[in-house]
Amino acid sequence: MNRWLPALLVGVSMVFSVGTAAAAAGNAKAGEAISTTCRGCHGQQGISPTPQWPSLAGQGAAYLVKELRDFKAGRRTNAIMSPQAAPLDTRAMDNLAAFFSSFKPNVGTADPKLVAEGGRIYRGGDRADGVPACMACHGPQGKGNPAARYPALRGQHAVYVVSQLEDFKSGKRHNDPNKVMRDIAAQLTPGQMRAVASYIQGLH
Repeated sequence: MNRWLPALLVGVSMVFSVGTAAAAAGNAKAGEAISTTCRGCHGQQGISPTPQWPSLAGQGAAYLVKELRDFKAGRRTNAIMSPQAAPLDTRAMDNLAAFFSSFKPNVGTADPKLVAEGGRIYRGGDRADGVPACMACHGPQGKGNPAARYPALRGQHAVYVVSQLEDFKSGKRHNDPNKVMRDIAAQLTPGQMRAVASYIQGLH
């Protein structure tokens, strides 16, 4: 498990200086004014009604800005999000991020059949498979690390979480600093992904 520590620390040090500034830059009212299209998929208050699409409520503003920049620059691709992000300038991204981060996060439920295994992996990792604890970056309560731009996970749809782990594992998604998520996801079995995703959905 210790082999992950240098990469995690490097990731934090690279982004710590800019994360706080990005989080404070936006105007939530201005973001609301341009959020109509976004809310069609992500919900009126940032809680997506469709489990394939992520809830954004309470997500760290700096992380949301990073992802919008990555979609715009092609570092992350999606048939819906890439064209939506393309016309956004820095101010619009900051404002949208401030708007969605202002809401309370979703409160979901975990599958009781999966919660024990998911909690074990989330809180303690799996040393035998070389998987570090998720909470090392995302926090014990899934609140993330805003300064480091590590996303909050609490209450996120399990279906979406699994899809992103699968995309990291396959390399389809590759905008994670220092390949941290790609390397971790590569060690997870489909069953482990489902278990930890269910635990995350019920985390609050």
